[in-house]
Amino acid sequence: MTVQAKFTYEDYLLFLEDGRRHELIDGERFMTPSPSTKHQQISMNLARALSNYLATHRIGRVYAAPCDVVLSDTDVVQPDLVFVSSARGSIITTQNIQGAPDLLIEILSESTRKTDEIIKRKLYERYGVQEYWIIDPELATVKVYRMTPQGYCRIAELSHEANDTLRTPLLPDVSIPLINLFE
Repeated sequence: MTVQAKFTYEDYLLFLEDGRRHELIDGERFMTPSPSTKHQQISMNLARALSNYLATHRIGRVYAAPCDVVLSDTDVVQPDLVFVSSARGSIITTQNIQGAPDLLIEILSESTRKTDEIIKRKLYERYGVQEYWIIDPELATVKVYRMTPQGYCRIAELSHEANDTLRTPLLPDVSIPLINLFE
């Protein structure tokens, strides 16, 4: 029986830059190709909306991928967008984010669907990320998971077709119509 050694953050730092996103989950290496233009447009639309909000409501910072979130020595991810509140600002270092941010956002692609919807959702829940959004460009939907005493609860599944608006108590008064997100 062969036991494969787990990769650590030290190993992760040695991975070659090859245009792919590299992540570690429970010491296992995950690689995905660079995202589509549709994915990137949604990321830019959301980053712009959050950045504009945070420019006038200085309650935290938002980061776009690639930005390492080091949850442990064997769990290093690069979510599409990361929000860290001012109250948790001490986890932000000059190199990366060390610990669980308040909000993590993943934009699905065909190659990341299972990882984002199952593996990362369980990982983020385990580390206590307060809120997790999964954005589906193909269906034009957003699933919102929020931490409860029992773990993650999907509190909303928003739809572009229903003219829904994205809101969160983590960012009071932020209101992002899905029509703007998916344009």
